[in-house]
Amino acid sequence: MSKLSKKSLIASTIAGAIALTASNFAAADALTDLQKAEATVFKASVKSQNKINNIYEQTQELLAEYRNTVDEAEVLKGYNDHVQRMVDDQKANIASLEEQIAGIDKIKQGVVPLMYKMIDTLEQFIALDVPLNLESRQERIAGLRDVMNNSNVTTSEQFRLVLEAYEIEANYGTVFDSYQAELDLGDRLITADFVHMGRVSFVAQSLDMKHSWVWNNDSRAWEELGDEYLKPITDAIRMARKQLPMDLTKLPVFAAGAK
Repeated sequence: MSKLSKKSLIASTIAGAIALTASNFAAADALTDLQKAEATVFKASVKSQNKINNIYEQTQELLAEYRNTVDEAEVLKGYNDHVQRMVDDQKANIASLEEQIAGIDKIKQGVVPLMYKMIDTLEQFIALDVPLNLESRQERIAGLRDVMNNSNVTTSEQFRLVLEAYEIEANYGTVFDSYQAELDLGDRLITADFVHMGRVSFVAQSLDMKHSWVWNNDSRAWEELGDEYLKPITDAIRMARKQLPMDLTKLPVFAAGAK
């Protein structure tokens, strides 16, 4: 081979080597750029993933809040329905009460005159009845009239007291009782012991136990009894006061309406 050819070959080899080296440098630069780009993309991906994760977590929280809201709304709807039923029932009760109140006003218009009539009738009955416990019975009538004029006493309470007075009067017909009070003999007043067996027998005896009387409801006066009644009446008074055991005794009968 000629010297020229060898030189040309060496020159070509050197040129190729230089070109290869330059190419390697260019490739290395490209790889570096690619790695940088990949790193940038990776960072961007990480940021995007973090954003996605955050959005997902927020979405889950919002979903949970939504579900809770839906549950609360259902519970609230059930409660509201319950309250509405109660309100409807209360409205019905109010309407019923208003209707009853209106009816009560009408009833009161009839009850009040009835009570006055009942009191008058009771007063007349006491005046015609056997005068046992007469003073307390008359005071009860006066008390009823005071109650009827008292605006602080309700109509229902007034009616209760009137019925109570009737009940007390009814009980006088079954009670065996004794008490001490003034005896009006027409020409004088004396303190005496009284005893009555319902309204069947009503008698009195002086405190010295020497005189006794029976009430005659037809003549509306006391009639003196014979001495044979002194001990029986004394025993009856003591039995009524529970000072003697209950036993048979002889008492005169001169009840209301007796002939």
